[in-house]
Amino acid sequence: MAMASTSLPSNVHVSTHPCLRAKLSQLRSKDANARETKALVNEIALIIGCEALATCLENSPSGTAETPLDYTYTTETTTPNVAVVPILRSGLGMLEAVQMLLPEPVPVHHLGLFREPTTLQPVEYYNNLPYHRPTSVNPDPFPIPEIAILLDPVIATGGTASAAIQTLLEWGVTKVVLISVLGSEAGVKRAAEENGSEGVEVWVGGLDGEVNDKGMIKPGLGDVGDRLFLTIGK
Repeated sequence: MAMASTSLPSNVHVSTHPCLRAKLSQLRSKDANARETKALVNEIALIIGCEALATCLENSPSGTAETPLDYTYTTETTTPNVAVVPILRSGLGMLEAVQMLLPEPVPVHHLGLFREPTTLQPVEYYNNLPYHRPTSVNPDPFPIPEIAILLDPVIATGGTASAAIQTLLEWGVTKVVLISVLGSEAGVKRAAEENGSEGVEVWVGGLDGEVNDKGMIKPGLGDVGDRLFLTIGK
């Protein structure tokens, strides 16, 4: 399994967690069925998500409460304001893990993008990011999140991830944290350098060297969406 390249931008983080690396090895196998694939994607997302959120979230006091022994303690909440954005379809396989990590429910928005098979360029077909306009209500009950946690299991050419990052930054988020199971070196660098790397962090479970002429990572994982949902393979 490939290790992180020394030429990667500083905003790219490749996990070295031994359990994640073993699970990624299991996920690569063509013999892993849809149920096993779903479980492995979820477990890997839980590990890499834990690593990513440890660096981009902070805690602040939120009040007081009492323990079962009637002792008073100070409660904590995570900041800043966060939303989760899975890229359809395969990003849905990572959603439950990230929701499990976050201590409170947060908004979940969806972006649908696919690669045009001839040019391999991203095409957006679905976007449910809320339209925001100036509000007289203070504070705004539906503010644009400061951080968007973007979920995409595979970063191959990097085109889809880059397009999604650009969409989120244009929407108004301050920072995009992209969490992925596996990426190619070139694709990860392309995503990380979107917007000149300003406001972008990329966290991946593993790194492979290249993609083939169909835009698939070598050796890679195949098409994770097809594997998760038992649709026609590519």
